Amino acid sequence: MALIYLTTGGGLAVICQRDGEWRAEVRLQGLPVYCEDADPLRPERVYCGTFGRGLWRSDDAGDSWRSVGEGITYPEVMAVAVSAAERGKDGSGVVYAGTEPSALFRSEDGGDSWDECRTLRELPSAPTWSFPPRPWTHHVRWIAPDPLVAGRLFVGIELGGVMRSLDAGRTWEDRKPNGQHDAHHLRCHPHATDRIYETAGGGYAESHDGGASWLLLDEGLRHHYMWGLAVDPGDPDTVVVSAARGPREAHAPLTMAESTVYRKTGGQPWTESREGLPGPRGFGVCGLASNPAEPGVFYAGTRDGGVFRSPDAGLSWEALNITWPEEQPRESPHAATVLAIGI
Repeated sequence: MALIYLTTGGGLAVICQRDGEWRAEVRLQGLPVYCEDADPLRPERVYCGTFGRGLWRSDDAGDSWRSVGEGITYPEVMAVAVSAAERGKDGSGVVYAGTEPSALFRSEDGGDSWDECRTLRELPSAPTWSFPPRPWTHHVRWIAPDPLVAGRLFVGIELGGVMRSLDAGRTWEDRKPNGQHDAHHLRCHPHATDRIYETAGGGYAESHDGGASWLLLDEGLRHHYMWGLAVDPGDPDTVVVSAARGPREAHAPLTMAESTVYRKTGGQPWTESREGLPGPRGFGVCGLASNPAEPGVFYAGTRDGGVFRSPDAGLSWEALNITWPEEQPRESPHAATVLAIGI
């Protein structure tokens, strides 16, 4: 059974494939779901962060939910991630949750209790952090626990940069040169030690030394406002991103939106990868994900609830024929995650 989790403006879409057919159900209906992640050590456990309603957890692959945000100071949970390298008290992955304003919280018991990683807010650059649409505040936009090095953790602040911890969030290093400040998405790869990937409002960057330094890799790009990001599970040199000319084209209503998808492989320049996708006019930036069980496959979640699959490592795309329930919210996805259960 394959599952796709897609955040919407009014809930979480759980898209399931059975007997060759894809069907969607919307859970947490009416809640402003903003982020989600599944536990790589216990994949039936899924977490969702909401804007103003805290953090929620499912222990049955999204069928039922309960609030687990008590102890997280702020109810605007903008990022959540589960570590594959750090085990909690029950053998599940250690959970990290990031909020607006920027703060990071850590749980070793599946969200039943939380400790704040307080020194993140004490970094020298912290007074300069600011989110342009709400300049009086800022938030943790993405959390990337290293899947190979326990305790190594990367946090993207929108707008502030990428911060690194080497000790599970107890202490922090400030942003490094060439790391993009308007951080959107971060990825690590289980077969590429020390390699970190970043999409941001100013372009694309990679680190090849575990986040100690960054390289700007923009050759071939005509759009530099980067959003979605996914890496081929079988090839750390093959990357897809979604991009627009600026935030207005990326996030505007679909009548005014315009965006595209790029692909990079084998150290070559970026090339557009649009075959089978709609747009670019009327196409907002999409969420991108890969499934560890499917090397060479990518998924894209679009703002109107569509999901596309690339079976050839991002060269072309095909729409999944999904049956949706009537009158269910299908709005802009902030992130899309694909995971396999029982394959």
